Amino acid sequence: MSSSQRRIVITGVGVVTPLGCEVESFWKRLTAGESGIHDLSMDTERYKVHFGGDIPEFDVTEVVDAREAKRLDRFTQFAVHAGYQAIKDSGIDFDSVDRHKCGVVLGSGIGGLGEIEVQIERMLTKGPDRVSPFTVPKMMVNAAGGNLSITYGLKGPNYAVATACASATNAMGDAMRSIRLGETDFMLTGGTEAAITNMGLAAFQNMKALSTRNDDPTAASRPFDADRDGFVLGEGGGVLIFEELEHAKARGAKIYAEVLGYGTTSDAGHITAPDPEGRGAAAAMQAAIDDAGISASEIDYVNAHGTSTPLGDKAETAAIKAVFGDHAKSVSISSTKSALGHSLGASGAIEAIIMCKTLQTGLISPTINLDTPDPACDLDYTPNVAKERDVKIAMSNSFGFGGHNACVVFGKHE
Repeated sequence: MSSSQRRIVITGVGVVTPLGCEVESFWKRLTAGESGIHDLSMDTERYKVHFGGDIPEFDVTEVVDAREAKRLDRFTQFAVHAGYQAIKDSGIDFDSVDRHKCGVVLGSGIGGLGEIEVQIERMLTKGPDRVSPFTVPKMMVNAAGGNLSITYGLKGPNYAVATACASATNAMGDAMRSIRLGETDFMLTGGTEAAITNMGLAAFQNMKALSTRNDDPTAASRPFDADRDGFVLGEGGGVLIFEELEHAKARGAKIYAEVLGYGTTSDAGHITAPDPEGRGAAAAMQAAIDDAGISASEIDYVNAHGTSTPLGDKAETAAIKAVFGDHAKSVSISSTKSALGHSLGASGAIEAIIMCKTLQTGLISPTINLDTPDPACDLDYTPNVAKERDVKIAMSNSFGFGGHNACVVFGKHE
């Protein structure tokens, strides 16, 4: 990062996850090695997969009234709840800042799938005149950011990013660049996803992407383990406040971390399978390191994409080795999807919040269920138990269907 560039810090965070919908309680359960995976609350009798990381206790009416909630698809509800937390956490008073310099960029891989299913069923059974007039504003991928912008009167850039499981990380990269360029001072960013629906579960199980460990759901997501058999479908959202450093300092904001660098590439290979050697992933990681103006040896921790798929975990391991060289054996790595499942387009945002807490506390979350290491995955993945380490610089990886690769580097702000 050039010394002349505007610096970006994180001044607020909010989460909705299977391990909790409040940052501190979520962090406590995550670092204790708890799993948020369980039998799904939906009827799964006709499905091959009966479990996942849904959030049956979620209640958006904690932050919006019941009438408004009915006009929001579940994925937007997650973003509104997480956004409310992040804004409150940041202590921002929007009446005291230029709202044209405040924007929103959120990621979602799928958007309002639940609403699409409901309205198709209504059309087929009751006729086209019974399709809700709220269908489009509920299902569109940009609904989450649009609603946050409207709620808080944010008049800067406002758009959505859809790059599958890299969506939130690409959104954060865009938010970082917007502030760097001077376009904005303050950005709500992150991602949200609610794809645990009848169609979502059926589609992912039929492409054989999901674990089928129905007899032991909490052990099903096992990144880098020799017995992994697919990812576990999750849901949730994460919103972070990215803010220009001097802007944050002027209002006395607390600072979680600094956003140092961002890199994004494409595999340009297969629509769902990663490059077996992780070349696109490695290029994105290197680009983020170069953008941060650091060397790979300065990174202490990598929050891996680590989805628990046979191909993906090996490819990511190869990418880490290619980028870090001898330092790959020294860097701490973990996959928090082992506890949360894979929330697709929201995952990068939730993991970025985990990075903030790691930098703040010096505690690295474990990769749970890592009992029999895959010989091809032979790095330090922080198996089963959290560990203490003075983490000064950390990287978060997100890779998505379509060949999308995105990485962000965060640093401790001192």
